[in-house]
Amino acid sequence: MRSLIIPILFLIMPIAEIATFIVVGGEIGVGMTLLLIFASAIAGAILLRIQGFGVLRKIQQASQTGTDPGRQLVHGVMIVIAAFLLIIPGFISDIIGLLLFIPAVRDFGWSFVKNRLTIVTTGMAAGARGFSRGPEPDRDATRRAGRQVIDLDDDEFSRTDGRGRTDPNERDRLK
Repeated sequence: MRSLIIPILFLIMPIAEIATFIVVGGEIGVGMTLLLIFASAIAGAILLRIQGFGVLRKIQQASQTGTDPGRQLVHGVMIVIAAFLLIIPGFISDIIGLLLFIPAVRDFGWSFVKNRLTIVTTGMAAGARGFSRGPEPDRDATRRAGRQVIDLDDDEFSRTDGRGRTDPNERDRLK
């Protein structure tokens, strides 16, 4: 029975969306119905941008502090799904999409999913900072380590080894 839910939803949703188009179009007119569909698509794109950046910022903060970013990742997925539901035409999908943009609804979804989700973290040593990067490498250290640059002119450089043989890879190089 559980495996039949998704196929049934895929069959019922388009029929329900068409029925709502007919009902809404009969009440407010075809022009206003089309305007609402375009407005919901634009709103979905705008809300994805605004709330998506907020969730990305929270994921980054969780990674820097070493805490588990699972909740923020699930919220990010729900925001993408919500934006997708707003962008595709349909009033029922718009209502579901708008509900998914509400943080309390996403928290309810997180509480439903969190026990069914396994988050594995690797590379965590005692006292290490979770998902964050280490200190920035000292880029000038390699310069101070004594690397030398040898500048040769064309007449000072040849592709032969000391015995007069040419480089075996030279025939493969572009000239």
